[in-house]
Amino acid sequence: MQSIIRLIIFTFFFAGCEKKSNKYEYIIKDASFRKKIKTGNFIKLSNGYTYYEIENIDHKDLLVFVHGFSVPSYIWDLTYNEAKERGYGVIKLDLYGRGYSDNPDIIYNDQLFGDQVIELLDSLKINKKITLVGLSNGGRVISNIASRYYNRIEKLIYVSPSGFHDKKKAPDKSKVTDKEINAFIGEKFPTLAKGQLSDFKYPENFVGTWDLKYEELLKYKGFARAIISTAKNNYLLDEVNSKIGNTDLPLFAIWGDSDPVLPFKEIENKILKIMPKLKLYIIKDAGHLPHMEQTNNFNNIFFNKILNKQEN
Repeated sequence: MQSIIRLIIFTFFFAGCEKKSNKYEYIIKDASFRKKIKTGNFIKLSNGYTYYEIENIDHKDLLVFVHGFSVPSYIWDLTYNEAKERGYGVIKLDLYGRGYSDNPDIIYNDQLFGDQVIELLDSLKINKKITLVGLSNGGRVISNIASRYYNRIEKLIYVSPSGFHDKKKAPDKSKVTDKEINAFIGEKFPTLAKGQLSDFKYPENFVGTWDLKYEELLKYKGFARAIISTAKNNYLLDEVNSKIGNTDLPLFAIWGDSDPVLPFKEIENKILKIMPKLKLYIIKDAGHLPHMEQTNNFNNIFFNKILNKQEN
């Protein structure tokens, strides 16, 4: 009897420990997961299911919002909803490995994400030219798309874009190992959500909302692999961006003057050499996410000066 009691105690103790250790990456994005999502749409593409939202598709202007490194498409909610209310055609999607889209065990790079966007448009039978809006790592993605599908683009709008600051000259194509994943989850996940607040100049305005929302992402199986792989495969895009800069595509960039992630001052001496026709806007008193910290100023630039071509 005592041996049975000890076995029961051990079993409950072990189960409790296992539950505690499974705080992260325990949700698999399968059919039952997708059924629980009550917003947006899912579509099966070549590398898995993609979550997207779409409105006003018949409007002559179609804006496609591409999010950044790890925060999925909800990072664009303020601008997306404003554009929707103004009647613009809008699409936002979760790139693979982020948000509600699948987390396949593949290499995560600019071409994967660019192909995902184009395949989504093709599946939706969207043939008209689009305006691509890329935030942070999304800047890399829209550059990749423009370099391959120039004739499908109306204009490019970069917001605090990645691709100009990178030190690596080529991607690291090595496979992400289980050791790397386990180390990343153990060392980085406990502080990753709070760390998102450092994107803001005034993080105190977002404490308790922005970080808590990010906590949900850490529950999805494959998230760590996706962001490790993305980081490995990011490299300097000066060559790609120079080619885009020499086309007649309308190019725009919006930056916060206090961006701690991708500071404009670090690349201001080269960006206009790479893209001499780029129209640049700097928003005062804003960090890495100017559309959230200085929404009115951002909207004035985005909708009035860029989309409506008002210079004043």
